[in-house]
Amino acid sequence: MIPNSPIRADRIATDIDALAAITEPDRPWTRRAFTPMFLEGRAWLEHAMQQAGAVSQIDAAGNLIGVVPGRNPALGSIMIGSHSDTVPDGGRFDGIAGVVVALEVARALRDQGVVLDHTLEVVDFLAEEVSIFGVSCIGSRGMSGTRPPEWLARTHDGVTLERAITKVGGVPHAVAQRDDIKAFLELHIEQGPVLQNEQLDVGVVTAIAGITRIEIVVEGRADHAGTTPMSARKDALTTAAWIALGVEELAKALSAGDTHFAATVGEFEMTPNAANVVPARVRMLIDARAELRDDMERFIDELERGVAAIAEKTGVSVQAPRIVSDNQPTPCDPDLLAVLDAACDSAGARHRRMASGAGHDTAWMARITKAAMIFVPCLDGRSHSPDEFATTDDIALGAQVLLDAVVALDKQLQETE
Repeated sequence: MIPNSPIRADRIATDIDALAAITEPDRPWTRRAFTPMFLEGRAWLEHAMQQAGAVSQIDAAGNLIGVVPGRNPALGSIMIGSHSDTVPDGGRFDGIAGVVVALEVARALRDQGVVLDHTLEVVDFLAEEVSIFGVSCIGSRGMSGTRPPEWLARTHDGVTLERAITKVGGVPHAVAQRDDIKAFLELHIEQGPVLQNEQLDVGVVTAIAGITRIEIVVEGRADHAGTTPMSARKDALTTAAWIALGVEELAKALSAGDTHFAATVGEFEMTPNAANVVPARVRMLIDARAELRDDMERFIDELERGVAAIAEKTGVSVQAPRIVSDNQPTPCDPDLLAVLDAACDSAGARHRRMASGAGHDTAWMARITKAAMIFVPCLDGRSHSPDEFATTDDIALGAQVLLDAVVALDKQLQETE
């Protein structure tokens, strides 16, 4: 850590340990949104926000926010934070590190007697992870005015999402897009191995990759596996295997450049799925992620041509690839990227610019304000796993970068308004 830094690594470690202890028994680390464990974690965070000098509140979208008033509230807010919910059997640091670091920034400013001109808001977004209702980023979509109205009718065990948001303290039908947030910054573990492999301290995130999901259905013919000649088969599985290998080959080619691209056949269903029957049908779902939309368009075009060529070669019918969902990439604000680069230099953090292949609340906050992220390393890139780990020193250095960026932004935003 930086000598004489107001950031205290011991407080960060204590906070992360305290939240880690709030987990479902025998399922570390599980604290899913809307569950009793989540509400217990929220109660702990609310108390911690108050101890940091913030006034805690739940907004209409169900987000927990700690507000530290600025000298000139009319200037609007600088918001920092992430999410405290986890995936099932997830990690101790995904989202949690960002909320804890935001708390630490508020404490560090208080300890120094520094009051910003802008109001500082520390946020714990509701349900960033895929929730029990099957949707994600519920809180940040609500704050940004992008949560689909029909989501409120989604149900889990007879309870609607509308009712669940109400139970955590929100007012679902009163949600309105915020227009007073002047900048949003989020710290997150990388969830990948790049920073560790390159022995760097911080990743300055240039963009949140767009995510496109594409369904392909292969229609073969069920036949007896022992009596049907190999030359007479219409095996859906072998054709699907050619397609899956083509997806990998194409994704590797697109990822060879300077920008982020990845594609995965993540779902695969085969029928009749019997040892003595030639596979009749395969359904696969591709998850493709691109920092640049042009790369995604190229992937879709080449996938369609490749699938048609494989179908012609094998003689098996393949439905044209169908786009199931399609989200555009979200670039981070260039002014904030410059501020974060400078903050890394000030803190002595070895850094690089990089895209995020995972989705984050930042992507939705970018709809309403300047938004950007920083990554800190995580061990072997592991995430969404009980083995997820990030060192306290790495997180604390990221907190220093975030603190320096907030202080710089407080001045810079006034100059540009």
